[in-house]
Amino acid sequence: MKFLAITLIVHDTAGSAASGPTTSTRSSASAGSGTSTTERFREVVDNAVLAEELGFDGFGVGERHERPFISSSPPVVLSHIAAKTSEIRLFTAVTTLSLLDPVRAYEDYATLDHLSGGRLELIIGKGNGTAQAQLFHVTPEDQWERNREGYELFRRLWREDRVTWDGRFRPSLTDAETWPRPLQRPVRVWHGSATSKESVDLAARYGDPLFSANVTNPIDPYGELIDHYRERWAHYGHDPADALVGAGTAGLHVARTSQEAIETYRPIFAARQETFRRHGVPPVFHSLEDAIERGSILVGSPQQIIDKVHRYHDRFGHEVMHVQADADGLPPARHRASLELFQAEIAPVLRKEIPSRPFPGRLS
Repeated sequence: MKFLAITLIVHDTAGSAASGPTTSTRSSASAGSGTSTTERFREVVDNAVLAEELGFDGFGVGERHERPFISSSPPVVLSHIAAKTSEIRLFTAVTTLSLLDPVRAYEDYATLDHLSGGRLELIIGKGNGTAQAQLFHVTPEDQWERNREGYELFRRLWREDRVTWDGRFRPSLTDAETWPRPLQRPVRVWHGSATSKESVDLAARYGDPLFSANVTNPIDPYGELIDHYRERWAHYGHDPADALVGAGTAGLHVARTSQEAIETYRPIFAARQETFRRHGVPPVFHSLEDAIERGSILVGSPQQIIDKVHRYHDRFGHEVMHVQADADGLPPARHRASLELFQAEIAPVLRKEIPSRPFPGRLS
């Protein structure tokens, strides 16, 4: 068994301080950054092509509906990436199912699954951000119930040719047929969570994998959430050996020495801290060294990063890990060199030393 699922997941944030799988990569899509929206989309697609070229297993695009984020339509972006790639798994990170009509979301993603040859991996979540209340009339008071109800219909649509259903947040269905029928039957759905026991319980109830954000805080809160997932998994009668966990990281830069890696990444980290302060969010880590010691950020030499991933794996038992595909402010050549060094000296060791289950194979 190998640590096959070294997943490279990118999001199109611009230094956001928000938590959750959708906000773990910083980029420059905001006004005044010098990067146009069109250029930013091209960067995302280019990063996906680079990820496949370097041998990463997956690439993800998040969903947000407000500035400075540009990925309001992940199925469209991922469909373009599917046309430019042939092997890499395509993640949504996350699909904000609480905001979407489950029928329309099913149609979009079933189509994408066919176009990609069965490479789709869905991560769902309730979403965050202030704009969703205005755009979708989804509030903190009802978003969890919307997420649960939407998912329960969504999973039936993947499994049943005709569905009769009645719920609170969308019109009922009577012997309804959705088309096209999926290529993957069913597609695997992960549940993304940063803090929510509701999302964890929903994943465990249905025997689905969990993707822990593991981005803005030290290890303990995420470890406790994963422990809760495993407890609820057993409570619902599932075999503990079947539980599957993924975990995020808060940034990546690999260099030959820790000193080189830290000094290169220090201005990027400082800019991120300033973004936290500008948005009124107190930074969790007081320095880059503190973030490296207590947080999930992967900055250092290859051996340091291998040791850290092992330490987190001892706590989480995760088999899938996302790292940053976004250049995150690094010059393109240095960013590529970091990813190449990761693949040459870190990924092979992790794949050898940490057990995991492989992704599903391509279906066409």
